[in-house]
Amino acid sequence: MPLPSPHEALIYLMVITSASDRDMTDVELARIGDVVRTWPVFEDFSHDRLVGIAQDCQKSLHEKHGLEGVLARVAEALPERLRDTAYAAAFEVAAVDLEMRLEEVRVLQLIRLKLDLDTLTVAAIARAAKARLRTLT
Repeated sequence: MPLPSPHEALIYLMVITSASDRDMTDVELARIGDVVRTWPVFEDFSHDRLVGIAQDCQKSLHEKHGLEGVLARVAEALPERLRDTAYAAAFEVAAVDLEMRLEEVRVLQLIRLKLDLDTLTVAAIARAAKARLRTLT
């Protein structure tokens, strides 16, 4: 199977994070759409490809090497300078409902390890997402 493009790799990580607890909620799916529509990294991405890419990701997860294989291909496809962006996108999906389940935490750990991100970068991304998603109540 060919490597995903950088855009596809970013989307794969968001889909994997959302699907980690076997329940892709409407809030998580909406957040994936928001990220794709509003983040500068996706400015030259054709938004009508999103659903097809998400479906391709789900098919890949059911192939021989499963999650580990998909993460390896994503890590290979992402340039070094986009690895923190990729983790931030995945974290955004996990944190959007203000409740991070154990499965989501574990997938984020796997992503962090596969992308070789340092602890300070991961902590900064988590803190920024939590601050951005906080409500008054």
